[in-house]
Amino acid sequence: MIPDYQTLMRPVLKCSEAGEVRIRNVVDTLADEFELTEDEREELLPSGKQATFANRVHWAKAYLAKAGLVELTRRGYFVITQRGKDALIDKTTTIDNNYLKQFDEFKAFQGLSNDNKDTSEQDQVSAKTTPDEELRIAYKKINTALQTDILQRVRTVTPSFFEEVIVELLLAMGYGGAVEDAGRALGRTGDNGIDGVIDQDPLGVDQIYIQAKRYAQGNNVGAGDIRDFFGALNLKKAQKGIFITTSAFSSSAIQTANDLGSRIVLIDGVELAKLMLRYNIGCRNEDVLYLKKIDEDFFEQ
Repeated sequence: MIPDYQTLMRPVLKCSEAGEVRIRNVVDTLADEFELTEDEREELLPSGKQATFANRVHWAKAYLAKAGLVELTRRGYFVITQRGKDALIDKTTTIDNNYLKQFDEFKAFQGLSNDNKDTSEQDQVSAKTTPDEELRIAYKKINTALQTDILQRVRTVTPSFFEEVIVELLLAMGYGGAVEDAGRALGRTGDNGIDGVIDQDPLGVDQIYIQAKRYAQGNNVGAGDIRDFFGALNLKKAQKGIFITTSAFSSSAIQTANDLGSRIVLIDGVELAKLMLRYNIGCRNEDVLYLKKIDEDFFEQ
């Protein structure tokens, strides 16, 4: 299990006890000390740009620096201060945010005062997560709530509007390429279980057929629906089909699709909501937040 950043504070401080150390080496040393598996060492943040464990070691070092227990020396290096050495004297002392709050520099960093006490709930959250992890957790909660809302709304629209939404989503995902008016909902003119079609080339030689089922939650798509769609594709001599529902697929439906080959792609309600959010279908960007970090090259002399 990957330790949280506060658990890493004392180990990070101890790594610098003998003198100046490189943060990259500290990451490797502590990964060995905590006996992390290869998967745990390589686990990435949602951004995919940094390992979770390395990120937490960096945050532990950053908090120690804000409290004056370590001092940044040059790019990627730091050294323990006398205050840090004093903190290590008593091996029973827990070095965490509560310990660091005794120092004015750390209180100024967190915007705390002697009269401003954190709530227990805030302390519990910050004990396990770094600030950027808290931001991502909040972002995930917002998106999860939005996915639920958008799926509920999609279930209440008319069948024809739902088919248009599906076509618009697939076009936004890149299906149809640069073909003008590549996608269209067939509505009542659709036959044999085909609700929409997307032309992959200007002449419509390569086409993707769509089946869209606007079902309520709990009314899952069964194997019979998949077989019917497969039959419709055969009548069209089509090679590709996408079956989308606002509910879910039964296990037999999934197995049937697998048995029929890779011609049919299944998208359930949960995945549909995620895709609509990702491609801004039925939603829009309200605000953009940029997560920034120090440019070490700028300060390199």
